[in-house]
Amino acid sequence: MDADTALVLGLIVVGFSIPSMVSAMSDRRAPRASIVTILIAGCLILYAIKSKPAGYALEDIPDVFFNVVAKFIP
Repeated sequence: MDADTALVLGLIVVGFSIPSMVSAMSDRRAPRASIVTILIAGCLILYAIKSKPAGYALEDIPDVFFNVVAKFIP
């Protein structure tokens, strides 16, 4: 998997798991599923950072996101 794709997938998974965690905590349930998805997203982001030698700067993330989306949309 490409490092840019892993980073974007990790960010998307984190974005979807945060509302799930907030919902579980407000219902006084254990947020087990959202914790697992955050761990998966963290592993994807860590893989992306480790596999790209120069790493990512914070200002590079929007460009990476739109380049990955542009790859998949013809």
